[in-house]
Amino acid sequence: MSSDDLRRAKAYPFRIPPRSYVVSDGDHQELAPCAPMPDVADCRAVLAIGSNQSPEQLLRKFPGSEWGEIIVTRARLSDFDIVYSPHVASYGSIPATLCHSPGTTVTLFVNWLTPEQENRMHETEVATGNYDFGKLDGIELEMDGGPKLSSVHFYCSRRGSFTHNGGPVALAEVEAEGRKWPSLNQEEIQALARDQVAPELSVDQFIEEAIANFSVRKNRTEALMADRLPFNFSGFTPIEV
Repeated sequence: MSSDDLRRAKAYPFRIPPRSYVVSDGDHQELAPCAPMPDVADCRAVLAIGSNQSPEQLLRKFPGSEWGEIIVTRARLSDFDIVYSPHVASYGSIPATLCHSPGTTVTLFVNWLTPEQENRMHETEVATGNYDFGKLDGIELEMDGGPKLSSVHFYCSRRGSFTHNGGPVALAEVEAEGRKWPSLNQEEIQALARDQVAPELSVDQFIEEAIANFSVRKNRTEALMADRLPFNFSGFTPIEV
């Protein structure tokens, strides 16, 4: 296994820019501070919870110029936090999900997707069996340079939230005010998961085994789900895709 595979797994959720940006022609361009939001009239607002906040990941999913521009807007969501999901991705990372957290305001991004882009995103999220697509109503979402939204679409982990000592674990790379739970980076959450299911391995060995073997990922996901916290916000309505 290449060292690049290991680095990629540890790098989740990858670099998250400090400002809104546009993905286009195999690259991305950050928008100037206080710039007005670009035209998104033909697009749907879809929350970016984990790596979909990062241009690096979006460029993997939408390579080349055939997909057109993707507007990615920085935003703040009240009464939620971004935490780890108890499952292992095919590239070895432990990914993110959303969790209701009254009093917390989390900084994240919104992907503005055309129907064609949304179908492609479904292939990378829903088709894996790890996420449901749906609509989140009754929220307060304030976007940089744009309007406030009371509803938005997003991908909700079917696995719920990873828990430790009775509560979720937030992503350290994601900013939040009023955070109630401890936060860890990817290597730290991998070590915590390793301690639970394969303490005889080093963290690198633990990640490499998951990348190499589907059955290992499946078994570890089942083990990590033993104490999961289901998504419990009443304003979420799943949508079949």
